[in-house]
Amino acid sequence: MHALFEDAGKFLAGRILSEADASSQIELGSGKRVKVKAANILLKFEKPEPAALMEQAESVAATIELDLAWEFAPDEEFGFADIARDYFSDSAPLTQQAGMLFALYGAPHYFRRAGKGRFKKAPAEILQQALVAIEKKKQLQAQIESWAQELVAGTTPQAIRDELYKILFKPDKNAPEYKAVVEASRSAHKAPLELLQAAGAIDSAYQFHWKRFLFENFPKGTRFPDVTAPQPPSDLPLADVQAYSIDDSMTTEIDDALSVQGLGSGTVTLGIHIAAPGLAIQPGSDLDKLGRARLSTVYMPGYKITMLPDEVVQIYTLDEGRANPAVSLYVTYDEATLEVKDKVTKLERVPVAVNFRHDKLDHIVTEEWLANPQLQVQDTPANLLERRQELMFLHRLAKHLKAGREQVRGKPENFSRPDYTFRLEGNDGAEPQGNEIVSITTRKRGAPLDLIVAEAAIVANSTWGSWMAEMGVPGIYRSQASMAPGVKVRMSTKALPHAGIGVKSYSWATSPLRRYVDLVNQWQIIACARHGATAALAAPFKPKDAELFGIISSFDGAYSAYNGYQAGMERFWTLKYLEQNAITEIDGAVIKDNGPNGVLVRADTLPLVISVAGAQALPRGARVRVKLGEIDEITLDIHGTVTERLDDPNDDSDDAPLDDAAEDDDAEAGPIAIAVDVNETDSPSADTPAP
Repeated sequence: MHALFEDAGKFLAGRILSEADASSQIELGSGKRVKVKAANILLKFEKPEPAALMEQAESVAATIELDLAWEFAPDEEFGFADIARDYFSDSAPLTQQAGMLFALYGAPHYFRRAGKGRFKKAPAEILQQALVAIEKKKQLQAQIESWAQELVAGTTPQAIRDELYKILFKPDKNAPEYKAVVEASRSAHKAPLELLQAAGAIDSAYQFHWKRFLFENFPKGTRFPDVTAPQPPSDLPLADVQAYSIDDSMTTEIDDALSVQGLGSGTVTLGIHIAAPGLAIQPGSDLDKLGRARLSTVYMPGYKITMLPDEVVQIYTLDEGRANPAVSLYVTYDEATLEVKDKVTKLERVPVAVNFRHDKLDHIVTEEWLANPQLQVQDTPANLLERRQELMFLHRLAKHLKAGREQVRGKPENFSRPDYTFRLEGNDGAEPQGNEIVSITTRKRGAPLDLIVAEAAIVANSTWGSWMAEMGVPGIYRSQASMAPGVKVRMSTKALPHAGIGVKSYSWATSPLRRYVDLVNQWQIIACARHGATAALAAPFKPKDAELFGIISSFDGAYSAYNGYQAGMERFWTLKYLEQNAITEIDGAVIKDNGPNGVLVRADTLPLVISVAGAQALPRGARVRVKLGEIDEITLDIHGTVTERLDDPNDDSDDAPLDDAAEDDDAEAGPIAIAVDVNETDSPSADTPAP
């Protein structure tokens, strides 16, 4: 005797070895013996053999017209054998009964299961909805297959082109466009990005990077809504100074300016003047919401996305020839010893006499020019000569301040590598297209003008950070517990030491037009300046304010993404520079072992780190010549091969283990992370009609 039974949603058949009231022992064709409850046995039979019954029943099931079976079925609950006799004949054999069982079980949209071998037909309206959904799914699958075939053939359907960035970076894995790319990748045996490139989905490498960045960070675009730019307060006193800013020629958001008073009197007052949008933009206002949404200006070669609308920036930027609102820190020094005598913060309007541009003046304002008042440099601007004595004092003060910080740090700051400046020919600040001619120039880090501005900013940020803490007013701080390897700079609401800079506390408050945390800190500093001892009650943000923690979290994420994009675009334009100038070799130094990818080498004269072969045995610091390989502007990848060692292999005075290299881990832009997983297995679809 044989039996057909159900086990965990599957139908099996085998020979009955023994029977009891509650269960039977059944041997399957494989020889496996199973214990089956009596309720699970649906048919008992002598002939045919179990395997033959199963095969014949499946063939019968394939011929059953479900629409007709549904019409034959009674409205009340029924068994599969009953409907088999109604559908086929009163003497329907076992193979037809089993075939009907398989057909009913496999059509839950027609027949709902009501027990072991028992069913109830679905209501007509539910059936129609299910049939429509099934037909829609069939059409969708046909569309997916059609799109996949087009991709494999080398063309990109418009629907996939429209969803390109979503498919690659934030996919909806149930979307047909995503499924088409996965299917095509499997069929063509190509990675998704390679497949899409070959199919012409990416017209421009630059636009690919740009649109990806916008998709991830500015999904609604970069245009500002119409807002009314608030005017500065009219009752601010006019400062009795003539200030000047020092920035790059491309800078339009001029946040800071300096002034010097009292030279030659024995007591000199340094004025650090910071643009003050916080005097008019109110927390919670529409402009505040815009700033909080963007959190920072985004910089990239030849272009930027500002944090605030241009009409707002133009009101508060410290342009020359105007007296704009500022939060000013005045620090009084003993002219001879540079000992601090006094510090005071004022809210005022500050006349700005000139906007100096360091890229046009660095060749004039050198250490020699500042140390020797008799040294003349051709074409020195008159307004620079007028402030030569002030700049000499500021440079002397900056070196003094830097030396003091380095004493706290325990070691000097390292400015061994230059800063690089990118210029796109004919760009003029418009959105680049990616085919501009690029020039890359260098600027020595720690140049006098650079040092003056940097040290003044550290004075302001550390002074105001400590002041807010003393007043019980919370702020947003950057701190670093120590300079030990792996100890990173963190943002918090506590005034903790910053070991890397060498100060007791450090807030960001000198760039309120460009960074949202600086604007937040400026509101708090303004409260301190206006309300003194009661500032904690009047400040917009109170101690342990959850909003401050939310701002820190949002800013960290956005600032990291923006800096990552800037680094990526600088790498893109560096690769363009190699192509445009037909550079096939570079000289550089080994900086770090990159595991199976080779060794990282930093170029001597370009902002470029690449992975090279042939340098695995070389120590850190070894100088090499590298032959460059092919450039991939999509992945920003380029590899090289060491062709020659340029230094003396026997001179290992500067050698150090590669793993000890104090270089950024992200110095090399690696392959783009694609979210399409061609190895995933399909799960039950969310749009499968319910039985």
